Amino acid sequence: MAKKEDHIALFIDCDNISHRSIEGIINELSKYGIVNIRQAYGNWTKDNLKNWEDKLLEFAIKPIQQFDYSKNKNATDILMTIDAIDLLHTKDIDAFAFATSDSDFTPVVMRVQAEGIKVFGFGEKKTPKPFMAACSQFIFTEKLMSNYTDQNNEDVDVRQAPVRKSGKEMRQDTWLVNLLRTAVEQTMDEDGWANLASIGQYINNSSSFSPINYGYKKLSNLIDEIDLFDIYVDEDSKMMSIRDKRFGN
Repeated sequence: MAKKEDHIALFIDCDNISHRSIEGIINELSKYGIVNIRQAYGNWTKDNLKNWEDKLLEFAIKPIQQFDYSKNKNATDILMTIDAIDLLHTKDIDAFAFATSDSDFTPVVMRVQAEGIKVFGFGEKKTPKPFMAACSQFIFTEKLMSNYTDQNNEDVDVRQAPVRKSGKEMRQDTWLVNLLRTAVEQTMDEDGWANLASIGQYINNSSSFSPINYGYKKLSNLIDEIDLFDIYVDEDSKMMSIRDKRFGN
């Protein structure tokens, strides 16, 4: 079972994150602890942030005003970075979360990680890879979207039909296959069996992987679908172990 974090600080770059994803972001973070600091940054005098107003009230998010002091300069990024570093040194925070698709936050994420503090990242699929890789775990906001209005003015809940990768598609993902096989190799016993909890911990320590990005809520479901491993579940403890199917060949 995942370790529960006590206090999580969430920083939201409203210029680069849809308001439709905030419920999913907070629900995901709540698996790990209490999101007791919630701050949303942007120039609230602009019309493009109007959709955020109801979400700020609904989820008790503190809006942080940042005017555009000059053209082509994102003052919001600078203020978010300053506030995050201040919080790093003044508050007892167990984990940070950054909701943004902007790679400019990569240095601050790496700085927080250097203190041994976990960083959760949330952003669109267009998010540059350096930012995704810097996070302890990164989740695409498209997988967390709540209701939106379609062309017929009807509410559609995109979470009802998540895009789930098939086993064949995942087996063609070289990065994913190598990640899973390496995790098994690094945690297996002399017979080739590795405990799922140990595998998950190794993956969390070595990458920003999340099964949610492939359409699966749990790592166990993804491993079952990818069909690269033998699976054994102990009847008494209900603990799952897996072994690379190549091990016996």
